Amino acid sequence: MDKYKETFETWNKIANLYQDKFMDLSLYDETYDFFCNILKDNQINIFEIGCGPGNITKHLLSKKPNLKITAIDIAPKMIELAKANNPTASFKVMDTRKLDEIDEKFDAIMCGFCLPYLSETDSSKLLYDVNKLLTKDGVFYLSFINGAPSKSGYISGSTGDRTYFYYHTLEYIKNQLFKNHFKILKSFEVKYPKADDFEIHTIIIGEKIGSI
Repeated sequence: MDKYKETFETWNKIANLYQDKFMDLSLYDETYDFFCNILKDNQINIFEIGCGPGNITKHLLSKKPNLKITAIDIAPKMIELAKANNPTASFKVMDTRKLDEIDEKFDAIMCGFCLPYLSETDSSKLLYDVNKLLTKDGVFYLSFINGAPSKSGYISGSTGDRTYFYYHTLEYIKNQLFKNHFKILKSFEVKYPKADDFEIHTIIIGEKIGSI
């Protein structure tokens, strides 16, 4: 089976489990709050890529209820949950690899942990597309797990269902952001607990400084 197809099917299958685990997780709240706090008063049109059950959307709206959030996810069941959790936001099923089909502009874009499920080529395209979707001085939130691409491969969850997980190096992501005319405003390293250990999750918040 195609890597993407299997991963997308897994996300759809485990939507409720994902919601139970992450809906009220506060681990990344500092990074979401920073994103919210740097938005100007007129920057209210927000686009979220890979919204899952709407956990990030919910946090953003709790801080700034006036935000107009449009969000997408590849899994129909995730979108169902996101709609139920956030009645005032707009959601639709969409593949993140097809962002170039959108003809709307946004003041800020939230992209929470999409890159771990995109190849290097598709990650590069996503960053290019994000630049095109953002208005001048648009804000961009990006999270991923820094690691050697050679470590990429299938991982299985508690249900036994698999996703294909891609690692990207921090240097590569920074180079891609620079190439796509973003300046980095702030970066975070969050310790995510795993069994008896933890892994480092990297969050970069940037600003569009030009067009491609």
